Amino acid sequence: MIHPSAIVHPGAKLAPGVSVGAYTIIGQHVELGADTWVGPHVVIEGRTRLGRRNRVYQFASIGGPPQDKKYDGEDTAVEIGDDNTIREYVTINRGTVQDAGVTRIGDDNWIMAYVHFAHDCRIGSHAIFANACQLAGHVHIEDWAILGATTLVHQFVKIGAHSFTGMGSYLPQDLPPYVTAAGNSAKPHGINSEGLKRRGFSPETLSKLKHAYRTLYRSGLALDEARRALQAQAADCPEVGAIVEFLDRSTRGIIR
Repeated sequence: MIHPSAIVHPGAKLAPGVSVGAYTIIGQHVELGADTWVGPHVVIEGRTRLGRRNRVYQFASIGGPPQDKKYDGEDTAVEIGDDNTIREYVTINRGTVQDAGVTRIGDDNWIMAYVHFAHDCRIGSHAIFANACQLAGHVHIEDWAILGATTLVHQFVKIGAHSFTGMGSYLPQDLPPYVTAAGNSAKPHGINSEGLKRRGFSPETLSKLKHAYRTLYRSGLALDEARRALQAQAADCPEVGAIVEFLDRSTRGIIR
């Protein structure tokens, strides 16, 4: 399952069923989980671990040093879960000691060509990154988020679960869960209704989330006042509670 032209360090750990394509380089501290497929001309280096059934396409680069001038060769890592698709020319850099030291990606993510995950990014599961999305360092993306092509995300920004960005968006601040955003700089455009319907959210929950969105973005309330109103609404809707929790974690403020 390893092409004769591939260079696999003897110290690398490859589980049963791993396939490595032509001219690919696998470094000493790399671990590849069962049934993972790595195409031709891929470089996986550093202390990098991929789980099971991942698919990595040609010219991807995973586990390279962070593009951070403070980095001084520290032993940092990349950890990737199961069932991810990583397309052509994707770059995923390892973490830094200024953060947790790990760039972490969950399960079942769809990562299209030319996407970049900088150092210390933390990606959840079931997310979609369209072509050429660019994430700066320390960005956190929660489950089921969808980022349109060429979305740019400022360092330390958080993007909530089930949110959606339009093509060409720039996010200098946090994007709350369930919210659709677009533009440069990104502005809110309602909740991600279609995505939530596809994932089985009930009409009652959608109605409550729309009310929560109006409270946050259309009521004229200051952010602290809107948060208190949302906290009351969360009493009978856990999904609204997720918005309140996100606001509590926000460090850069939210797009408004």
